Amino acid sequence: MFSAIARVFASPDLRMKILFTLGIITIYRIGAFIPAPGVNYTGVQECLALGNTEGGLYAFVNMFSGGAMLQVSVFALGIMPYITAAIIVQLLRVVIPRFESLQREGAQGQAKLTQYTRYLTLALATLNATVLVTMARSGALLGCEPGQIIPNDSMPVILLMILVMTTGVAMIMWLGEQITERGVGNGMSILIFVAIAAGFPGSMHQIWTEQDWRVFTAVCVIGMILVAAIVFVEQSQRRVPVQYAKKQVGRRTVGGTSTYIPIKVNMAGVIPVIFSSSVLMLPSVAMQFNQPAPGEEPSGIFVFLSQYFDGAHPVYMATFFLMTVGFTYFYVSITFNPNEVAENMRKYGGFIPGIRAGKPTEGYLAYVISRITFPGALYLGFIALIPLIAFVLIGADQNFPFGGTSILIMVGVGLTTVKQINAQMEQHNYEGLLR
Repeated sequence: MFSAIARVFASPDLRMKILFTLGIITIYRIGAFIPAPGVNYTGVQECLALGNTEGGLYAFVNMFSGGAMLQVSVFALGIMPYITAAIIVQLLRVVIPRFESLQREGAQGQAKLTQYTRYLTLALATLNATVLVTMARSGALLGCEPGQIIPNDSMPVILLMILVMTTGVAMIMWLGEQITERGVGNGMSILIFVAIAAGFPGSMHQIWTEQDWRVFTAVCVIGMILVAAIVFVEQSQRRVPVQYAKKQVGRRTVGGTSTYIPIKVNMAGVIPVIFSSSVLMLPSVAMQFNQPAPGEEPSGIFVFLSQYFDGAHPVYMATFFLMTVGFTYFYVSITFNPNEVAENMRKYGGFIPGIRAGKPTEGYLAYVISRITFPGALYLGFIALIPLIAFVLIGADQNFPFGGTSILIMVGVGLTTVKQINAQMEQHNYEGLLR
């Protein structure tokens, strides 16, 4: 391992890119702990010490901000508005023909979609900042007294906080783009990785202090097995062979090559888990804003939601699993279009051996996608349930490090980044990162 790291830093160009990426990551982590204007840092720490923010409604969003949200910092919103905007823009391709045509225009169309994503990110950031500041002002964010987090709740101070947090999201987008252009890996993915990894030591320390060493050891062993299994599944793919017919162009014969269409077992990535988690947060949001008054009997809907949607109930787990499986099929259906792939193959003279071009090829690809997506959906549903199962068995926090969204993102981003480093090393000395 040390020799591999030494080979990475032996290349001046790659060394500068890695150091630049580490510098951007440092700026991002510093910004996560700089309080927003008007925030009483001492009051925030006192509220956090009460322990009213573990798990529950804000744990998922706080995970993507690297703990910045509960610190009410300038980067409190983290990368979540960008993730939401990117998912929305991708889904709008199904219902808005203009977006679909931009997707087919290549680099120029992608640049336009990226611009739309930025505008939507700022709109969502403004909305999220308004909600966050309102909840911090009332004390509902951290479960403390009103005025303890924001002593001066005058309108200029509130507007300044909303502006600073929205600007923080724009700053995070810019930092991610800088990593993509001048560093190593995809910038946004790297920042998400860093935000999630920042909470990893705290989660492990919580297991160490609240459980005995046997549970901690068992968690580490299970975690290593899970990482190996995730790497295996994420790298698994079904290769559909494609043969291109020979063509006579002037005096030259072109074509006649063989290639394949790689269809991954998990084509949807982590998006279905984010979808299901976000949808299942809605009951918690409804309960948060509809608390019964003191002495008032809670309504039947409130009792039902609090009983069956607390994260540990079997009904909640079954719903989470089924929604993850359903969203996996839905997302794969909008990201992989068998009709478009079959049409492109027919246009360039390609065909699948034994399958006629046109509709038969489309039907065959749809059949393969349906078959390969089934184990991928079950895999995502199982990974998504691991934090909930750990919460029930050992009382761990619902942000259990080895499972769910966190481990999928960390392993996926890690694999992609290592591949990019390996490709750049092979360009320099024909020897990759891993021999």
